[in-house]
Amino acid sequence: MKIIDRYILKEFFLFLCMIMSLFVTLFIIIDFFERLKLFLNNNASLSQMGSFIFYQIPMIVSLTLPVAVMIATLITLSTFSRNSEITAMKANGISLYRIASPIFLSAVIISFFLFFFSEWVTPMANQKSDHIKYVEIKKQQARGSFKQSQIWYRGMDGIYNFNLYNPQTGTIQGVSLYFMTRDFRLRMQISAEKAFWEKNRWVGQNVQVISFSPDGLPSIQKQERIPLPIRETPVDFEAVQKSPDKMGYFELKTYVDKLIKEGTEVNAYLTDLHAKLAFAFVTMILTAIGVIFSVHAERSGGVARSIGLGIIIGFSYWIVHAFSVSLGRSGTIPPLLAAWVANAVFMVMALVLSRRIRT
Repeated sequence: MKIIDRYILKEFFLFLCMIMSLFVTLFIIIDFFERLKLFLNNNASLSQMGSFIFYQIPMIVSLTLPVAVMIATLITLSTFSRNSEITAMKANGISLYRIASPIFLSAVIISFFLFFFSEWVTPMANQKSDHIKYVEIKKQQARGSFKQSQIWYRGMDGIYNFNLYNPQTGTIQGVSLYFMTRDFRLRMQISAEKAFWEKNRWVGQNVQVISFSPDGLPSIQKQERIPLPIRETPVDFEAVQKSPDKMGYFELKTYVDKLIKEGTEVNAYLTDLHAKLAFAFVTMILTAIGVIFSVHAERSGGVARSIGLGIIIGFSYWIVHAFSVSLGRSGTIPPLLAAWVANAVFMVMALVLSRRIRT
């Protein structure tokens, strides 16, 4: 590595660390005041509040790192430009692409880092923060778990197994209920294709009830629609069902494949699956845009103006990405298109702008 590359990377990572520290601090302050009512109402201790906030940090890093890389690129190259360092490099035959190459290579490495960080660290931290919220702060009993892409829940009257619980619609897919005698023998098993939260009770659809007599002989009844003997409410299951942000890419892919085999609607999960990959690699696109806007600062001298525009573009990506993902989740557009459309738009923007600069 040449001396000039080391110098550029030193300045770039210095600014990147400063920006990430600022982002994390701001998000923590905002999140703390948003959760303050939760903490006070449940008499949360300082250690519980501190632990909850600490385990939120990986999610903050996953969400803000691409924009932070772009802003660090802007500040680094704009600072070089203001000090006439880029002019001096160009005078010695070094093109803008060559100047920016160590930063762009770093962006590629950071993209892969972000993918694996979001695969291993962020889901684990989100699960831990949820445990602190529901079990330690809200004092809810940990009755269930999410294992092998299924929910297992120890209810008041029996053991429940669900393939999928959707808290937004209050529906359960693939219901199996097991009720035991006092000596832990199976006395009744209820299976249902779906269950709906309706008029403060769970109603099953396409239900099969298998009852076992004391001598072990089964009797089978099938009903199209009946109330289910589940005393728990939707709130009780929310802490158990894993949302996509609490799964890594490969775990979510396994879950989606399982739901597809069972014929379950998977638009929302499939969109989130593709979005995990798309968001990780937007870092390279935003870095390219950062390089382009730093050149405008060289021409006009408006470093602050260029940085401001770059920040707007970075947050604009979030808006476009979130909007397209919501369309994919609702089934308005295909999940793959929904996940990558923001990347495609900003890639085209970067290519168009790159044609207007002198290297």
